[in-house]
Amino acid sequence: MITRIYKEVFFEATHRLQSYPGKCARLHGHQWRVEVWIKGTVNKDTGILLDYNCIKEIINPFDHQVILSDTDPMADAIRPFHEVITTPSEPSSEHIAWIIASLIDKYAVGHGSDARVEKIRVWESIGCYAELVP
Repeated sequence: MITRIYKEVFFEATHRLQSYPGKCARLHGHQWRVEVWIKGTVNKDTGILLDYNCIKEIINPFDHQVILSDTDPMADAIRPFHEVITTPSEPSSEHIAWIIASLIDKYAVGHGSDARVEKIRVWESIGCYAELVP
């Protein structure tokens, strides 16, 4: 039986878009909101598609972090003072949605589940989100 679940997670993080020609090129923070829809087959033994707490645990490492592109020179300047999460391209809401969806899918595969992200929204502020439909 194919089932869909939904989980909403919030985290606080700082980022900047160094290639952006505007104020988002400056280091700034958001209360990020992640909404994820996951679809797959329920485990016949547990009755669970994917544990809601596991989804939160996958997203939680982003909380209270600095997220920068791996090419951003600011990353090396901040590292002596604070952990920095780097991304292979600009840490936009679009790219963060892709990263989180990939982490969730990888977790599911690693635990023998066919659960996959069907849709994910990453809000960086009220009224602004990126939606990925893999």
